Amino acid sequence: MTSQFAPARRIAHLDMDAFYASVELLQYPELRGQAVVIGGGREHQPQVQADGTRRFARLRDYVGRGVITTATYEARALGVGSAMGMMKAAKLAPDAVLLPVNFDAYRHYSRLFKAAVAAIAPAIEDRGIDEIYIDLTEVAGETFELAGRIKQAVRAATGLSCSIGVTPNKLLSKICSDLDKPDGLTMLSLDEVPARIWPLAVRKINGVGPKASEKLAALGIATIGQLAAADAGLLQEHFGANYAGWLAEAARGLDQRAISTSTESKSISRETTFERDLHARQDRAALSGILTALCERLAEDLRRKSYVSRTIGIKLRFDDFQIVSRNVTLPRAVAEPAAILQAARECLKRVPLQRRLRLLGVRASTLEPPGAPAAAGQGRSQGELFP
Repeated sequence: MTSQFAPARRIAHLDMDAFYASVELLQYPELRGQAVVIGGGREHQPQVQADGTRRFARLRDYVGRGVITTATYEARALGVGSAMGMMKAAKLAPDAVLLPVNFDAYRHYSRLFKAAVAAIAPAIEDRGIDEIYIDLTEVAGETFELAGRIKQAVRAATGLSCSIGVTPNKLLSKICSDLDKPDGLTMLSLDEVPARIWPLAVRKINGVGPKASEKLAALGIATIGQLAAADAGLLQEHFGANYAGWLAEAARGLDQRAISTSTESKSISRETTFERDLHARQDRAALSGILTALCERLAEDLRRKSYVSRTIGIKLRFDDFQIVSRNVTLPRAVAEPAAILQAARECLKRVPLQRRLRLLGVRASTLEPPGAPAAAGQGRSQGELFP
């Protein structure tokens, strides 16, 4: 039984600011203040000139089907963002500098910032290479001072800035860490939800994508406050009981999820919700680039956590909100981007793609350390269709 004197929860969400791009700027400080896009290949490596200066590739010269991994805030101000096709981005920011991804460097700085945080607050939930949740409930110190210490420790360890939100739960902290980027620190209590959270767009809630936002807008619901005041029956009619119930709780800032500090992963996944619904044939090039990028990021996650995977799966959400998953169990555990991509494409062949897509995800499961013996009797398996 929980004691009535148990301390109020203090949950922080820490998000590194434009992480990949910021790591690159440590190596190329002359690019600070410029629009920089990360996502090129080895051929886009900067070239050292005879006078010692570096010549950088420009986005206007890019030709191919690649997608942007991330961009500096200066590039984002021009409309360029993650998962955008680089040919499209080149029309918005032709003079932006194009750099190749460098996952070894990103993993190095990821380990550094997480170790710095763990030295202050060890209860950490790892959410990827550039973000973590931190349980500060049992950590001594006033909240604002404690969060400031964490920010300073991250900067001292990496030379990089981060943004932190501290609230009673994970849902609100995720929202708050994004409110004052870059280098932000936002604190919030449940009493402040009506004044500070309700005026925000519903899209600010992690889990409300573009399609759900459009459906809510059609119902006259544009802000989180309007969602909190919405009729429960209306939400159930348009979103189903489960999602409608979650929407109502999220709008009131309620979230009871605990910090998960387990180091054992049952599966690792990467997914993205599109800014607009994409068609498998009409948007084939864009989807191909997005799938490739997701597989590369998933491979990076596997390497960072020292796993290989015997089962690769895909997740699709169609424009009618139906979700489909398929998976394949491989004869040999893999962690390489090309092998993951090949398995994901095999899964996609088993899915009818007549409807437009709003989400695409790739998942690695049946995880094991590299070099583990193969299990007997493994073969292909197909995921179930579920609503």
